Amino acid sequence: MISSNDFRPGITIEYNNGLWQIVESMHVKPGKGSAFVRTKLKNIESGAVLENTFRAGEKVPSAIIEKSEMQYLYKSGDNFAMMDSQNFEQIELSKEQIGDVSEFLKEGLENITVLKYQERIIGVELPNTVELIVSETAPDERGDTSSGGGKPATLETGAVITVPFHIKVGDKLKVDTRTRKYVTRV
Repeated sequence: MISSNDFRPGITIEYNNGLWQIVESMHVKPGKGSAFVRTKLKNIESGAVLENTFRAGEKVPSAIIEKSEMQYLYKSGDNFAMMDSQNFEQIELSKEQIGDVSEFLKEGLENITVLKYQERIIGVELPNTVELIVSETAPDERGDTSSGGGKPATLETGAVITVPFHIKVGDKLKVDTRTRKYVTRV
């Protein structure tokens, strides 16, 4: 159990029949009435965001999330084979368990964090950036830089992102997996 007075961003609690991570918390002491804690919670499994108010000192069950460092090995049908970096056990995860970030999985990718709660996989976190090669993009058009926009590019894993006009097929790019944006050319 954790007191609402100890809420900090990053803490995971069991609330409303789900696992919620605290994104923001603010202790409020109004001039009249009792103190309370205003929070913004994010559901770990569905990604839904909820704003809620707890009484000061209210006890809520805390959730212990186990994190395992894994490496992506290969795609096996519709599943993705992962290997634990500590004990070398292999597991297969479905696309639903991994989520949208599965587009950035490249064979041999390390530092993937698999989140488990009560021996059940609830999420996967990729490294903040990955390096991928452009497999398909429109040719560079001279003088088309005034708009400041970009063009779509398909990466080796099948992910489509927007890149600057000077990027060509075969270029190796650093991509932010959280925002799905181009960072730099490697």
